[in-house]
Amino acid sequence: MTACPTPKPAARRPLAPGSVAVVLGTRPELVKLAPLIHELGPATRLVHTGQHWDEAMSGRFLRDLGLPSPELLTGVGGRPRAGQIAQSLGQLDASFAEHRPAAVVVQGDTNATLAGALAANARDIPLVHVEAGLRSFDRAMPEEHNRVMVDHVADLLCAATPDNAANLRAESLAEERIALTGNTVVEVVRGSLPDAAARAALLARHGLTADGYVLATVHRPENTDTAEALGAVLAELDRIARAGTPVLFPMHPRTRAAVERFGLEGLLERLAVTGPVGYADFLGLARHAALLVSDSGGVQEECTVLGRPLLVVRRSTERPEAVEAGFAALVAPGAGLGEHARTWLADTPERLARLAATPSPYGDGLASARIAGLTADLTAGQVGTPAGALPTAA
Repeated sequence: MTACPTPKPAARRPLAPGSVAVVLGTRPELVKLAPLIHELGPATRLVHTGQHWDEAMSGRFLRDLGLPSPELLTGVGGRPRAGQIAQSLGQLDASFAEHRPAAVVVQGDTNATLAGALAANARDIPLVHVEAGLRSFDRAMPEEHNRVMVDHVADLLCAATPDNAANLRAESLAEERIALTGNTVVEVVRGSLPDAAARAALLARHGLTADGYVLATVHRPENTDTAEALGAVLAELDRIARAGTPVLFPMHPRTRAAVERFGLEGLLERLAVTGPVGYADFLGLARHAALLVSDSGGVQEECTVLGRPLLVVRRSTERPEAVEAGFAALVAPGAGLGEHARTWLADTPERLARLAATPSPYGDGLASARIAGLTADLTAGQVGTPAGALPTAA
């Protein structure tokens, strides 16, 4: 893995108000696209498919991130994957037919991402894929299929890291479509992390001591769809708590339902269980955790900006950069998770000092400015070597 070079973004061409449709459908997309939406400013036309929509959480994220009210699709949430994509695609096509955008922006690998990409492609609208080139090489992951398909129809592929760009070249995607931009996560974390006083108050509210607890999140189907997998994760968290290290466990609604369905409530007794927390609070808690345990894709990036160690409870990852840089390790549910956690907790001061001195592999915090400039160039037909892009050589 090579470091991400950081030339300054070039000045960008003006964009007409409402000319760039930013299509998203989940809370992580809201977080990752927030700085780009702010960079695009009045040019943004925010379209939310409703894949993850509820006023308590999604509405809160919109307000907390200072985002405009979205054009909200209907009847998408709660459907299976094919139903979500189909329902979103039909409504997006009608919307783009009535008010044609100059460009469509999608991020990552969700069902909303694929629907937005297909809708743009069907109408021959220039498509920008933020966080292009992620690959887990695990075809059992629906997200892997989504991200591959989106990359192959996108006109501008915004690769966060040199490894991502290399993945795109390996699939024979045209060099002139690839731009190395860095990842928006760097500016998101820097801009959203509460200040020191607020973080101290947050820890006091939860009864925690800095560098003295584990913060855990579990929500992916591979860890919640069977009693064996979920029980194995919770049993190891329980052992950590029994050994004397507090474990804070903000529980995703899917995980809570699975715990009840499988009768695993007993494994929660020693954990400090809360409901989902806001993004800023999560970052504040993560910033002072001795160890993070999670199956989240976003946390794999955020930990590199926060300088915190992470055990990734998954069978594969599309973000190997955090592992290669020493921030994270990939572990399976079960005894290996506990053993790894105990080893890492035993050298917490040394590990935290080492990670504090290790730069994030995700860039310099200027990704959104680069992507906004590239998008403006794309709408003007300047696709060749886009102005403001990082060099594409790995």
